[in-house]
Amino acid sequence: MRWRRHRAGSGASHDKGLWLVLLLLLVVILVPTAGLLWFMNKAVENERLAVRQKLAAAYRGHLFIVQERLADYWKEKAAALEKIAGETPASAAFAHAVRAGLADSVICIDARGQLLYPGLPEVPKSYPGGQAAAWQEAGRLEYGQRDLVAAANAYGAIARSAADREVAARALQAQARCLVRAEQTGAAVKLVSETLGQARYRQVADLQGRLIVADAELMALQLIGSSGHPSHLAVAERLKQRLEDYSNPVLPSAQRRFIMKEMRSLPLPPGQKEFPTLEAEELAARYLESPSQLSREPVLRRSLLPGVWQLASPSGRMLALFKEQNLILGMRSVMGALGAPSEVTVDLTTPAEEPVGEKTFRSVSAGPHLPGWHLALSVNDEQALPATAHKQIAAHLWIGTLVIAAMSMVALLIAGMIRRQMRLTRLRNDLVATVTHELKTPLSSMRLLVDTLLDDAQPDRQKVREYLELIAKENTRLSRLIDNFLAFSRMERNKHAFEFRRIEASEVVGAAVEAVRERFSVQGCRFDVDLAPDLPHLVADPDALVTVVLNLLDNAYKYAGADKHIVLRAYAEQGNVCFQVEDNGVGLSPRDAKKVFKRFYQVDQSLSRTSGGVGLGLSIVEFIVAAHGGRVRVTSRLGHGSKFTVSIPCVPARSPAQEEALA
Repeated sequence: MRWRRHRAGSGASHDKGLWLVLLLLLVVILVPTAGLLWFMNKAVENERLAVRQKLAAAYRGHLFIVQERLADYWKEKAAALEKIAGETPASAAFAHAVRAGLADSVICIDARGQLLYPGLPEVPKSYPGGQAAAWQEAGRLEYGQRDLVAAANAYGAIARSAADREVAARALQAQARCLVRAEQTGAAVKLVSETLGQARYRQVADLQGRLIVADAELMALQLIGSSGHPSHLAVAERLKQRLEDYSNPVLPSAQRRFIMKEMRSLPLPPGQKEFPTLEAEELAARYLESPSQLSREPVLRRSLLPGVWQLASPSGRMLALFKEQNLILGMRSVMGALGAPSEVTVDLTTPAEEPVGEKTFRSVSAGPHLPGWHLALSVNDEQALPATAHKQIAAHLWIGTLVIAAMSMVALLIAGMIRRQMRLTRLRNDLVATVTHELKTPLSSMRLLVDTLLDDAQPDRQKVREYLELIAKENTRLSRLIDNFLAFSRMERNKHAFEFRRIEASEVVGAAVEAVRERFSVQGCRFDVDLAPDLPHLVADPDALVTVVLNLLDNAYKYAGADKHIVLRAYAEQGNVCFQVEDNGVGLSPRDAKKVFKRFYQVDQSLSRTSGGVGLGLSIVEFIVAAHGGRVRVTSRLGHGSKFTVSIPCVPARSPAQEEALA
């Protein structure tokens, strides 16, 4: 129990020493390093801040030039919109602003805030009177008797006799409708293209406020389809011109959008289906359908339509709509036209974006027309900083790195010295405790035996002999321990001297077997010797090799368990003489097999105390074998015993003549 407490105390001391070393590393390295890194970081930040401030001062003028140019850009755009709104009708102003690229779409408003374009069609209150009886008769033929041909003729008669163009246009529209229903497609197309397409019907609307001729021409194109009718392209070209003619106030925006989209689905040449203003019409329609309110503010505002911005002209008569992507591209093109130094970039940020980024060192408002927008001046590359700043930052970094490296090396050296000293102290304490215990055990046994004999007034001869044999065994054990300690001491001081001479391997085996014969002859121990014949000679210290074999046998005896089976083999292999000791003991794990030759290393503390020993035997074996130019190895598995093999180089065989000459 004392041994276990001693080892536990040693482990606690080891843990305490490890914590002391870690605390030293923490105090000597981490704390100063953290402080130094903090100061280095602050120094680098201050240096970069100073450089950024210098750059900001140097390029501030360019930033304000860009700001002024954007302000002029929006003033010019607002003035152009105002001019168009004052000089042209609403529909024509819409087309002019879109085609000139002033906006992606516009909303035209009158002075009272009423919507002009795109707006609802103007629905006529009623058609001019006249020929009421003829209209009734034509309607009876179309809907009552379903005589479509007769109805078409009746409507044609009304158109020819009507003095008012609106009445005539309405009659021609009805006539074309009846011809289509009567499946007289050719006659219907001819009527639309030759008669209804005349200039006098250019601005005639139906009762819903839609342009009659536009609907009729779309119907003709749908009837013609891809049949190759000779009037096909002519009708398509005339309808396209009619849709792009924004000077006609009768054609409402909703009808224009509908017909444009219908024509894009018809089998027409690409040139007949392209409408540059269709996208603007669609954008304006979506804006009016959204909950957005018509704004008259002469500043750029985000509308309720996602991704769309709005800007009113100074008088508020025209509301320009901009898609955010096109808006930003337009302003960036204006900014790019001014040019910028290669070291920096001036970028534009929307109100939803953060104006100050990682590389941004200066930010100003984009101007009075762009509330919430910012111009951000940023450095393109950190390498563009002045060379002096880079040198200063590099100097800070190098100095800090060298100081940290020096502190780390000093701390590691000190920690290594402390750990080494602690390890030596712990080793010395363990050695003293181990030696004391190991020497005290046989001495105590011998003292007890002697006291027992002395206390017996008439000792029995057999009892005396048994006690003396036990005393002899303890004496032998004590001598072996002292020999190991002395050998270890000589090893430590490098004072061990070997007497090499030519010997036979059988001498070593025989001496070792003789030394352990009595000990291994007890019940429960089976000891086998396998000595190969004609083993080559060795040049070695015979006593040292006997010590090697005895230590291996002693180690096998201690760990073989209750039913011991120990085998000693000697054989030649690849120019070496091998001494092998195999047991059926507890075996070693791979981790223990790597450490088993270290000084004072013991696998099982409790078992080692039961069997004796201080963990020096195998380290002495390794030392002696290495001094003879050989090597020792172990193969083991937990629960299946261990096998220790020592290989010593042998002496090359000589011929009989050489032997005779040496003799």
